[in-house]
Amino acid sequence: MNRIVPSKIVPSKRSVIVAADVIGTSAFDSLIEGVAGVPGIGGIKIGFTMGLQNLANVVRVVRQKMGAHFPIIYDHQKAGNDIPEMSASFVALLQNSSVDAAILFPFAGPATQEAWTRACFDSGVQVITGGIMTHPKFLVSEGGYIADEAVDRIYRFACQLGVSHFVVPGNKVDWVRQIRATLVEELGEGNFVLYAPGFITQKGDISECGQAAGDEWHAIVGSAIYKQTSKEARRQAAIAVTSQIVAIPA
Repeated sequence: MNRIVPSKIVPSKRSVIVAADVIGTSAFDSLIEGVAGVPGIGGIKIGFTMGLQNLANVVRVVRQKMGAHFPIIYDHQKAGNDIPEMSASFVALLQNSSVDAAILFPFAGPATQEAWTRACFDSGVQVITGGIMTHPKFLVSEGGYIADEAVDRIYRFACQLGVSHFVVPGNKVDWVRQIRATLVEELGEGNFVLYAPGFITQKGDISECGQAAGDEWHAIVGSAIYKQTSKEARRQAAIAVTSQIVAIPA
């Protein structure tokens, strides 16, 4: 397959992506106002709690308060699991809302993974692919449903499709190392970017994960910021997390 080389989503090599998994426009507005201007915030991740209300309007709020070109990632939690034909409808909504990237977790198989990935790329929407989640009892080896070997297959096929942005589980550092080794093998050192959720409330260690993830990665942090009770408290929580990212040795 011809490899597509996507451009960067976040300009900096390291940052915090704020997961805006709040409910209601008031809570969303307050969160964005709280983190606006904090050094080290590299993007906003919009989940279905806000996306299903009015994704285009939510994007406009972020652009107004964070800047016209501030990176916005849509995470449908988890997209890429319907039939291949549904990719066109999904991507049309993303295009109309002007998001920069979409997170796909294609557990439904390679046909769906290829169709949804190509639909995003063809429409100018970047793809961030994940293949393992942070919660307990997910993989068969953990007591879950998803085969352990599926993880490697998902990431390798994503590489073949031209993906260079990937989600890894920040609270499962052994998997971060394993996935990173796969990506180095497929794409080469320095040719991919990692995004890691699972910190603080899910017990992931930012420093440990950062050292396993390498030079270019972004921590996805949600409730540790948005559950604070005031704008100032959210700002201070955001600063505390971004300070940890900056402090990690490259």
